[in-house]
Amino acid sequence: MTPGLSSYIRFKTPPELANATLELVKMARETGKIKKGVNEVIKSVERGQAKLVVIAENVDPPEIVAFLPSLCQERRIPYIYVPAKEALGNAAGLEVPASSIAVIDVGEARSYFEEIMKQLKKISPP
Repeated sequence: MTPGLSSYIRFKTPPELANATLELVKMARETGKIKKGVNEVIKSVERGQAKLVVIAENVDPPEIVAFLPSLCQERRIPYIYVPAKEALGNAAGLEVPASSIAVIDVGEARSYFEEIMKQLKKISPP
């Protein structure tokens, strides 16, 4: 666990990778498919539909998303953190903050997705 961060955050995402992830969410929303909200994210992970789960670091209370990293690891679905639920909600096309998003279809964001996966392997726990 990284000091100063919630207990569910298992690694620190570099700012440039977090920004690329938000861009991926925006592009997937426009040209592919995303699921918004914890319940939809859980369903997409359990059904094996999620290609990537994006979790905000500033979720309060943290229990809302605390189990997502474990669920993703159990189902072998990659996950990544972004600093703010407000930015994640915005990237997802919402007028409200989003605690988590699942990318189901990357659409035209394939190159972003592949680069994020490469970088994610370097920073996330096995």
